Amino acid sequence: MNPPPTLPEVLARLDRSTNHEVSARSGIAAGRVAGLSLDSMRELCRMLGDPQDAVPGIHITGTNGKGSVAAMVSSLLVAAGLTVGTYTSPHIERVNERIRRNGEDIGDGDLAEVLGAVLDIAALVDVAPSWFESLTAAAFRWFSEASVDVSVVEVGLLGRYDATNVMDGDVAVITNIGADHTDGAPGWELAVASEKAGIVTPGRDVVVGPLPAELLEVVSAEGPARVIAVGRDVEVLDTQIALGGRSVSISTPWARHDDLFVPLHGRHQAANVALSVAVVESFFDRPLSSDVLEAGLDAVVLPGRCEVVGHDPLVILDGAHNRDAARALATTIGEEFTTVGSRILVVGMLAGRDPRDVLGPLSEIGLDAVVLTTPPSPRAADPADLLAAARDLGISATVVADPWSAVERALAHAAEEDLVVVAGSFYLVGPAKAVLAAGDRRDSRSGAGGP
Repeated sequence: MNPPPTLPEVLARLDRSTNHEVSARSGIAAGRVAGLSLDSMRELCRMLGDPQDAVPGIHITGTNGKGSVAAMVSSLLVAAGLTVGTYTSPHIERVNERIRRNGEDIGDGDLAEVLGAVLDIAALVDVAPSWFESLTAAAFRWFSEASVDVSVVEVGLLGRYDATNVMDGDVAVITNIGADHTDGAPGWELAVASEKAGIVTPGRDVVVGPLPAELLEVVSAEGPARVIAVGRDVEVLDTQIALGGRSVSISTPWARHDDLFVPLHGRHQAANVALSVAVVESFFDRPLSSDVLEAGLDAVVLPGRCEVVGHDPLVILDGAHNRDAARALATTIGEEFTTVGSRILVVGMLAGRDPRDVLGPLSEIGLDAVVLTTPPSPRAADPADLLAAARDLGISATVVADPWSAVERALAHAAEEDLVVVAGSFYLVGPAKAVLAAGDRRDSRSGAGGP
């Protein structure tokens, strides 16, 4: 009897599928979705027994904040006593990170088994499923087999035609509407809102971040039971910087909650806290207890979102890849991190994005050195294009194409009192962590920093 395939063997099979995450997706944008279809995904799921219908679900889309809300919602549900399956993207270091149970990544053996089974079935589908479709189906299949009580599923792209949209969410979530995945033509806000509102299940709740009235009308047109909106039905009453995160007071249609601590940085996280609490209260249709709120929010872990990974020098990793995210990061650094030394920025981006959208806002923190690099992705932007954008903005920068070498160079030139920020793409977070881990191992072997 042949041994079961290993995870690397199964992932090699998966990588033979069309992978839109590593290919240019300029043809897919809000208002330009001709030819997109969920037929292949629906057929694949039907052949698997429709596992997406086996578990109640919370479905999350939005331009920014999806990962934050998915992490908070999952942690609150675990604190409430449920077994929670979470599906997010992209991953930072290992594909296992995308599929989790109560915060723990799926194991190699389980992933190899469930993904291998999905790929066997996928070979029988009329139109070959994509990389993301097969992995999404594997997540649904594993959640149904692992007896989770609820799934928290993050959209990959837009919403209406995303592979995850074969599920009927018990609660849909739209964090915000931004200009990603749009051609910027007049009316783009309505086009983006329409695509994201496509995840709403008629007759069930949708919880949305702050949206103008005309976009709320787009969401309402999908026929939800209730549209619960931050800024109208959910309020951020107060937010303050706290040691290691923020303190937030909010009100929802179910209750008022004061002085909630979340171990995340940035005033923008206050709206995400309010949104997340409202989502879980909508799911239960009752207020959450103070014990659940305290335990759930305190346990939130969010890699790559203003993540502090080193001190002396202070090192911050953030996947900020668009203008709004870069502005939020710059504001957070200005408000919450005081450094007396130099400020060094490492930036790499994917093609199709305007480098000025990230470099412009981050230049406002006062940069002493900028290193431009190439994220480890086939979709990576040429650092020469980033250099041209930097020059247009009057920013002096150096190109180090290899991302590991770029981070090493920034750290090598940083003194203990300096700040190093790595941003522009989630694909840079993995190399940065690898470089830091290698440095920690060298320090440990040499006895540096020991008593």
